[in-house]
Amino acid sequence: MNRFQQEVEAAVDALLLQQVILYPTDTVWGLGCDAEAPRAVQKLYRLKDRPEGQPSIVLVADLAMLHRYAAEVPNELERLLAEQTRPTTYLLPASRVVAPCLVAPDGTVGLRVVKDEFCFKVVRRLGHGLVSTSANKSGEPAPTVYSEIAPVILRGADHVVSWRQDDETRVAPSRVVRLGENGSLEVVRM
Repeated sequence: MNRFQQEVEAAVDALLLQQVILYPTDTVWGLGCDAEAPRAVQKLYRLKDRPEGQPSIVLVADLAMLHRYAAEVPNELERLLAEQTRPTTYLLPASRVVAPCLVAPDGTVGLRVVKDEFCFKVVRRLGHGLVSTSANKSGEPAPTVYSEIAPVILRGADHVVSWRQDDETRVAPSRVVRLGENGSLEVVRM
């Protein structure tokens, strides 16, 4: 087994134990856990000092998995996913499978189909959505590279992924799109 696959397996093992992982995403460094494990999500929120009512997004591997977490999916979303050129989070009505603290007060959940190979492999192997929130205390800047992660976050994560720790590539946070009342999609954040 190569190093990449070892990193994927170690991350999945931690997630299956309902642990919080620190890992590289397709945007910034993130904290994550199994989206179907409410206790793990609460642990992650305590680590971030994240107030209730500020949900995190869920990374999914494909459209089928997105359907598991969304109660309603616009017909044109498959086409949009195929055409998108940057990471995009879609705010959609949450299904009952989503841990309650991941659901916004308006009943939506943020879902992003990942293109990043590491995240994709972890989510696919886990078989569940992966919570993704920036690896920082609430209100502090999001770490775009590993060296920007605060020591308190490094110590607080149950498992720290070694993959891409030396990567200095900086990527903007994902674009956010909301499902409108008439089924249209509205850009919330570019």
